[in-house]
Amino acid sequence: MREERRLRVLENRALRKIFGPKRDGITGKWRKLHTEELNDLYPLWNIVWVIISRRMRWAGNVACMWERRGIYRGLLGKPEGKGPLGRHKYRWEDNIKMGLQEVRCGVVDWIGVSQDRDRWRAIVNAVMNLRFA
Repeated sequence: MREERRLRVLENRALRKIFGPKRDGITGKWRKLHTEELNDLYPLWNIVWVIISRRMRWAGNVACMWERRGIYRGLLGKPEGKGPLGRHKYRWEDNIKMGLQEVRCGVVDWIGVSQDRDRWRAIVNAVMNLRFA
């Protein structure tokens, strides 16, 4: 429940940034959009699932590239150096694996699955069809 609320807050923040402020008809001052107004403007998708599915679609394209390409190494590489205290650094690959867990796909070798374009497209579409309950 707490995670769902956090995702909803993140989604509304992103949508408010996208759609911008609204001028109040009575006072003439600018104000933030209310949640109901955001739902009217963007009712179809949960923005978090859109971001996850587009990230997975991009990763599928990169996984089909050669291993010598720099972007491929960036996708599968491990962050180097010391970072600030706190949580560990996430790699792009970690985000893809978390997205697959959300779909309950259970794919261990996601790079091998991404080579089969039809199967990978079905997984990405499954992420897009998830709705925020």
